[in-house]
Amino acid sequence: MTPDEFRKRGVQLIEYIARYMETVQDRPVLSKTDPGDTAAMLPEHPPTEPGGDAEWNRILEDLDRIIQPGLTHWQHPGFYGYFPANASGPAILGELLSAGLGVQGMLWRTSPACTEIETRMLDWMAEACELPADFRSTSDNGGGVIQGTASESTLIALVAARRRVQRLGLEGEPVVYASTQAHSSVIKAAMIAGVARGQRDNERVRLIETDDAHAMRADILAVAIERDIKAGRAPVFVCSTVGTTASTAVDPLGEIARAARAVGFKGWLHADGAHSGAAAVCPEHRWMLSGLDLYDSYCFNPHKQLLTNFDCDLFWTSDRSTLVDALSILPEYLRNAETESGRVIDYRDWQVPLGRRFRALKLWFVVRHYGIEGLRAHIRHATALASALEARIAEDPRLELCAPRPFNLVCFRPRPLPGESFADTDARTALLLERLNASGEVFLTHAALPAGGGEPDRIVIRAAIGGTATRTEHVQRLWELIDAETDRLDDNGPLA
Repeated sequence: MTPDEFRKRGVQLIEYIARYMETVQDRPVLSKTDPGDTAAMLPEHPPTEPGGDAEWNRILEDLDRIIQPGLTHWQHPGFYGYFPANASGPAILGELLSAGLGVQGMLWRTSPACTEIETRMLDWMAEACELPADFRSTSDNGGGVIQGTASESTLIALVAARRRVQRLGLEGEPVVYASTQAHSSVIKAAMIAGVARGQRDNERVRLIETDDAHAMRADILAVAIERDIKAGRAPVFVCSTVGTTASTAVDPLGEIARAARAVGFKGWLHADGAHSGAAAVCPEHRWMLSGLDLYDSYCFNPHKQLLTNFDCDLFWTSDRSTLVDALSILPEYLRNAETESGRVIDYRDWQVPLGRRFRALKLWFVVRHYGIEGLRAHIRHATALASALEARIAEDPRLELCAPRPFNLVCFRPRPLPGESFADTDARTALLLERLNASGEVFLTHAALPAGGGEPDRIVIRAAIGGTATRTEHVQRLWELIDAETDRLDDNGPLA
């Protein structure tokens, strides 16, 4: 493809994306295809001859014929499932430029700008969120890096934790700790790192009980750590959560750190702020990071709430020497004068893979386009919309709120009917969710939250507000659908 041909097709695709952004709200949020429908429209064998203009015209036609029907539209203003997956014009253009430049940023030498812009972006965001000074690249032993996801950050933090306890000469079977509400990536990281022997290994991954707000209890954590130390095990890693997946509960970072250290914990403290950490750009939300100065690492995802399309996870550590020691290997073909001088960062030593994309470009574009005040405005807008929905639900006697709402996520379900069993309330909750999603106008997801009192976990509906295109009128429409479908539940009986 010549530059002129690229220019011609590139203009067409930019127009296609812009038109998609303009019209996505007119499409059903969820794909209506059945398993195998997309594959059935694809030839069984690849083309053997090069395609010319005619083939490119068919490719553009197939975007509408094959691709669009098989998409769940994460950028739809009625998408309230899982978490906001922000994409924005500046981020898309930064991603395009990254692909166009084709940079491989494994070493400083392989593209100095790739490394140094990334370092500066992590320092910019540390400043924007008022993170501890020890996490900045200007500190003696700290700094940040862009990972793909928070799951990757959890894994590399755990790998660094194992190296720390090895350095300390601690013996015994390693043990990892997180709350019962922590992300599944903690268990997965323990499996990959060879700590856990399976997803239900509760001997090597201790899931700590939570309080009424679904946050980890520091006192129970301390008891678990002390018991393991006395049994000859080696507690290596505690993962606190700043905004859990199910309800955006915030673990008390300071209490957890102090309780763990008080009973002899010498391992690594990591805080996972994947979803909610972005809110710390707003001063009024920084309470959630109280005690972070006692931690060894922290991460959050701009690709969830800060208008930066996937993938972009920001990871900081105050102990880069241990992290690099755990992940660095230097074959002869990577040796170079700059690396050996010790004056540069080679980000290959901060991650699992060797190679890395120029991810910092899209974050650079986003921050320069919106400014920190623009990012704050986006967070505050989403929080206000969530607060308005929460107020509607709180005033409705047919519904109940199921968790505190510190940020942009509202958890609710139908209020249990007199004498109704937990199972029947869960069934009505599932039916309400199914009917809301069947509208084609909105998409929400569910979670299971502890009910307390020895009762089984209860199913709740999650409305995660904060999409790039979501406005007041869209949340108003969500409420109208909730109102109407709740009426249908009452009219037709609990399991109609």
